[in-house]
Amino acid sequence: MKLSSTGYLIREGFRNIWSNRMMSLASVVVLMSCLIITGAAALISVNVNSLIASIGDDDQLTVYLLPEYSDIDSVKVGPKLLEINNVESAKFRSRNDVLEDYKDTLGEDIYMAMEGSGNPFGNEYKVKLADLSKYDETVSEISKIEGVDSVSDRSDIADKLTRLNYFVTIVGIWVVAVLGVVTLFIISNTIRMTMFSRRFEISIMHSVGATNAFIRIPFVIEAIIIGLISGLLASCVVIAAYEPLRNAASSVIGMIGSSTLPVDGIWAPTLLLMSGIGIVIGLLGGTISISRYLNKEGGAVIGR
Repeated sequence: MKLSSTGYLIREGFRNIWSNRMMSLASVVVLMSCLIITGAAALISVNVNSLIASIGDDDQLTVYLLPEYSDIDSVKVGPKLLEINNVESAKFRSRNDVLEDYKDTLGEDIYMAMEGSGNPFGNEYKVKLADLSKYDETVSEISKIEGVDSVSDRSDIADKLTRLNYFVTIVGIWVVAVLGVVTLFIISNTIRMTMFSRRFEISIMHSVGATNAFIRIPFVIEAIIIGLISGLLASCVVIAAYEPLRNAASSVIGMIGSSTLPVDGIWAPTLLLMSGIGIVIGLLGGTISISRYLNKEGGAVIGR
């Protein structure tokens, strides 16, 4: 195909969009809505998995010691933990280490006020279990050790986050499926209206030797442009809203800020993925519409 022909076909694609701008706008809006929901569901899923990873493996739990327990007494708890058959390891963490973990959440002023004698946290141990099937009985044995204040069951949090991730994924799939069908329908009708409005021009092109493939290309380009514009706009909306929503969630639950992906880590994949999906959906909708029109309604017009 000559370069001049390529330029002509691309210009025709843009011309088609302008000729049916209201239907093209409707296609962009619906496809954009579909992609925003898809992108939001995907980002929620990715960040939930990141939260689960930050919580730790299910075979690890945290043993909190009494806040008034001294460092010397706290160190003596370690050997007692290791005496339990199902405890594989017990790593000591001082109250200062614990406070340091909350530095970003508390803010510099509160952190400085809590340092030293103002530290409200107690020492703790990170305990790894050898056999998860003995989880409950091991927690029970640990709780009986003198100096133990409480034992965290972080696997329960991970389980709840996993269920949330599953719910978001299922709902997202159904919503995207419905909007995807609507989008294909609107894009298909947009292309069919364009082809119908130019039916005599298409007939002339066919009579002077233009192939069906040549006739199809401007309409395929039109569908691709609609998909690309939808993908770019949707990704811009998702990326722009991501950081404010992440900061708002972090103000309620501090660990979200440190355990989720920053906007720098998601904008490029989001832009590429959503633009790609938009192009594919546009191409699919346009191809279906063009094929049906040429095979049925347009057959008589183009002399088939």
